[in-house]
Amino acid sequence: MNLIVMISIGWLFMIAVMSGLWWLQKRINDAGIVDIAWGLGVAGLSVFYCIASTDGLFERRVIIAVLASLWAIRLSGFVLIRILRMSEDGRYQTLKQNWGDQTNRKMFLFYQFQAFGSVLFSLPMLIAMQNDSALGLLDYFGIGLWALAIIGEAVADWQLNRFRMNPSNRGKVCQSGLWKYSRHPNYFFEWLHWWSYVLLAITFPYGWLNIIFPMAMLYFILFKTGIPPTEAQAIKSRGEAYRQYQKTTSAFFPWLPKKSVFAE
Repeated sequence: MNLIVMISIGWLFMIAVMSGLWWLQKRINDAGIVDIAWGLGVAGLSVFYCIASTDGLFERRVIIAVLASLWAIRLSGFVLIRILRMSEDGRYQTLKQNWGDQTNRKMFLFYQFQAFGSVLFSLPMLIAMQNDSALGLLDYFGIGLWALAIIGEAVADWQLNRFRMNPSNRGKVCQSGLWKYSRHPNYFFEWLHWWSYVLLAITFPYGWLNIIFPMAMLYFILFKTGIPPTEAQAIKSRGEAYRQYQKTTSAFFPWLPKKSVFAE
């Protein structure tokens, strides 16, 4: 199947999915369900590409579809548990307050942006699937990097969730485990995961295009939709404790703290 046709079909599918979820979030009053759907959307599109593609090494296509599916199941499963246990994410509460009477219209557009995002972030998988060279060392390095990133992100999520579930930590900042070395180790390992698709594609003539995606993601994490709104919400809820954390701990790349953290 032609690549443009596959992408178009995938986008139409995600438009329909996100439209339905927009209707659902109005009923349950929790916009955070979009965080479950976009990752599963990427995985679903990857499986579709694997089946519909006629180019590229079949074994590599299957490997990529499996890696994308496992990544999405872990990430979306974690978000689902968080949604079931906690109230709506403060980021979405803030958006609704800022949007006021325009909330429904702007939230619909936001969900459609997420549909586009699912398609956009499925492109590294699609590009890598076009690689028709035999599996080699770079592919195995890519799989190993994927495993390292997924384990790292799972550990970071588990450490933060364990901290939050302790009532005595209410209002405090998690600074133990991986969170001692980065204020956002989950973002770091999520970003690292996308480099695995670079390695899986790089032996293909156009595989270098996959470098664009982790670089673009780094920009958005550091300056747009990742760290800025997350830290704004953290300062709002934890105040001076989080400001002190900002002074001692690397924002993104894990590194030794500037001085001994004040809470473990």
